[in-house]
Amino acid sequence: MADSAYNTPADYISHHLTNNTYALSDHDLMILHLDSVVMAIIIGLFSIGLIWLVARKATSAVPTKTQAFVELIFSFIDSQVSAIFHGNRHTFVAPAALTVFLWVLMMNAMDFLPIDVMSKFYGFLGLHEWKHVPTSDVNTTFGLALGVWFLMIFFGIKAKGLGGWLHEFFCEPFGSKIWVWPANFLFNLIEYVSKPLSHSLRLFGNMYAGEVIFLLLGLWAATGVSGIFFSSILGAGWAIFHILIVVLQAYIFMMLTVVYLAMAQEGH
Repeated sequence: MADSAYNTPADYISHHLTNNTYALSDHDLMILHLDSVVMAIIIGLFSIGLIWLVARKATSAVPTKTQAFVELIFSFIDSQVSAIFHGNRHTFVAPAALTVFLWVLMMNAMDFLPIDVMSKFYGFLGLHEWKHVPTSDVNTTFGLALGVWFLMIFFGIKAKGLGGWLHEFFCEPFGSKIWVWPANFLFNLIEYVSKPLSHSLRLFGNMYAGEVIFLLLGLWAATGVSGIFFSSILGAGWAIFHILIVVLQAYIFMMLTVVYLAMAQEGH
């Protein structure tokens, strides 16, 4: 429910969508979104800890329900990777896909925490501006996509050699004649630039929109008894639907990661 301490609905929404920032330079040319970085690290470590606990108690006998669930996730992701990536997937690609899926899934799932309750908790800690959903920050999603982009370039150079990669960059897809080199270069440059942009903005847009809808429902609850009633019903419905969005966006981000790595290795 929206806090009555806010003067206007715009103040309420703006407060919850404002990052806790830290200036890395005197002229504010570089600003770190401290909340996104800290929450992403904490969630990553928490996810590693959960998997480690399950792996530590894993048995070759009859597995527990938790172990069976984790093994189901592992086998599902491995089957998805094997259908796309035709190289040795177990050395890096499959573990990377699993890491990306679980990390993004856990960061997305932070959106289910009640935002006003969490805001009061962060305020108690002295953090008056703190976004706890890292993937609703475009800097987080672009950072993840940029990491995949660098891996894509690395896989391309590793598979074809630097000369082969540059040859593909200038000689595909329109041929190797020197007068079409500029067209090939421009075409490939647009492709390379668009991949991290589309990769990051898709995840960011869905998670940011979901957070805004939860905030709007919270504002409706502040209008009175009828607002509380209808916002509770709609909030429950949206939360159920948002489960699909949270899982689906993590899956799409993971699949695009594998597709980009596979394309980089196989080429045009």
